[in-house]
Amino acid sequence: MAEHGSGKGRGRGDLKVRVKTARRRSSQSTRWLERQLNDPYVARARAEGHRARSAFKLLEMDDRYHLLGPGKRVVDLGAAPGSWSAIAAERVRSTDVDPLVVALDYLDVDPIPGVVMLKKDFLDEDAPDAIRAALGGHGADVVVSDMAAPTTGHRPTDHLRTIHLCEVAADFAVSVLNPGGHFVAKVFRGGTENELLNMLKRSFVSVHHVKPPASRQESVELYLVAKGFRGDGRPDSDKQS
Repeated sequence: MAEHGSGKGRGRGDLKVRVKTARRRSSQSTRWLERQLNDPYVARARAEGHRARSAFKLLEMDDRYHLLGPGKRVVDLGAAPGSWSAIAAERVRSTDVDPLVVALDYLDVDPIPGVVMLKKDFLDEDAPDAIRAALGGHGADVVVSDMAAPTTGHRPTDHLRTIHLCEVAADFAVSVLNPGGHFVAKVFRGGTENELLNMLKRSFVSVHHVKPPASRQESVELYLVAKGFRGDGRPDSDKQS
């Protein structure tokens, strides 16, 4: 059961929903529910029709770093529930007639206008070819990943698992990106592994660690934004001489 604080002597903006611990609800679940009820991004996501509050993280990073734009081709790794794919489709002006966004996940994702859904793991051998086919034979201009490894509660272990996921996502990105393309992926605070950071710096013109405003302050998540893929001999078919 949820109840509002008295708010005595306060404006409406200071009212906070508090949740009583039910008999069958753990204290951890109660804290999660209370956080959700008091999260302005959750309310905005619901009001604006986004599938998850994470949509605002991509919006904020795009506003700052200009990653997406009309006509760009985008690949969303681990796309479920589809909030980033929907934002990408809107910003690149993708349509069902001329789809510019491909979403990959081994989970089912409800259809999104302008997005080609591929139910597969991006580590599948045929994933790069399947993406190019879905993009009409072209490579990608942007690869995004909001994936995180399942957490264990042991921060060093969770950090290493998510860094590894970012590493394989980065390897995948350079296999499908066009020269000049961008890569965005989630990591956890604790420092990006030197090997990954060095690879990105060799492969991209600039690399940034970013914590968008929509990322909860208490969260250890950060994002890597790598801009300007230098290319490695796999240019887009319509950019070849």
